[in-house]
Amino acid sequence: MAKVYYENDVNPDAIRGEKIAVIGYGNQGHAHAQNLKDSGLDVIVGLRRDDPGIETAKSDGLNVLPIEEASEQADMIMILIPDDRQPGVYDEFIKPGLKEGNALLFAHGFNIHYNQIVPPDYIDVMMIAPKGPGVIVRESYKEGNGVPALVAVEQDSTGRALDRALAYAWGIGATRAGVIQTTFKEETETDLFGEQVVLCGGTTELIKAAFETLVEAGYQPEVAYFECLHELKLIVDLIQSEGISGMRARISDTAEYGDMTRGKRIITSATRQEMKRILDEIQTGAFATEWILENKANRASFETMRKKEAAHPIEEVGKRLRSMMKWL
Repeated sequence: MAKVYYENDVNPDAIRGEKIAVIGYGNQGHAHAQNLKDSGLDVIVGLRRDDPGIETAKSDGLNVLPIEEASEQADMIMILIPDDRQPGVYDEFIKPGLKEGNALLFAHGFNIHYNQIVPPDYIDVMMIAPKGPGVIVRESYKEGNGVPALVAVEQDSTGRALDRALAYAWGIGATRAGVIQTTFKEETETDLFGEQVVLCGGTTELIKAAFETLVEAGYQPEVAYFECLHELKLIVDLIQSEGISGMRARISDTAEYGDMTRGKRIITSATRQEMKRILDEIQTGAFATEWILENKANRASFETMRKKEAAHPIEEVGKRLRSMMKWL
């Protein structure tokens, strides 16, 4: 069983008096910074001098400084900018100002696990990874609730790294829901696997393949869109709130029978073997190397794939049908 921490397991005083710099004010950054501020912690936001988010952060009542100044002043530095930008920003703006006893925090372990950022041994290195988008992290906090999170300690220079990490989790409201202890390795590898095999890669390919199968068989694209994409949200929402069995209890018996008798013909032994190969690429670092080199090559292949995927017929059909559904 995983170790789970709640409000009563945390001492917020572990970081009271410490200055926290949140680097970035995007999806997660705005939520972390505002929640920490509302929890009575000393927080500043670090942004590039030309970042359009500067005025937004200021209007939210936050103190904003250039990244290097925020990092220099801070005791704890949470990096909440895209993974591919983190190493460059760390090397140029954060690393020069690090002092003994500082803490470097992340919401995803990619750059630490794959050694794209190698912190000095005289600081703490931790992760607090909320399992929800920033807008939900913020709204849940304002409602008196919280979003569950993962916590991990990669380097404990002060002997207080876990206490500091948990206090940070308390500050963003995560301990209200529960914080599960993990490692940078486990979080990184499972996160990449989930994205590639289920959440993004597996789901989008399944949707397109089903859509193409119906259209090629002569069915109307609009009807295929509704059956293979639009109604997916209903099922996912049910699974998220009720579990797989709970979802099955709420659909028709016909749908449930088709689910249990045909699903395994889609996810075959060959599919499972491919999943293992994908996991192996993640565990060995092959995927990370591929992605790092793609970024160094100015994302030429990535941008080509983006354009090709955006031109798929399901996108045109979907755009037209979504315009009919003003509630979306």
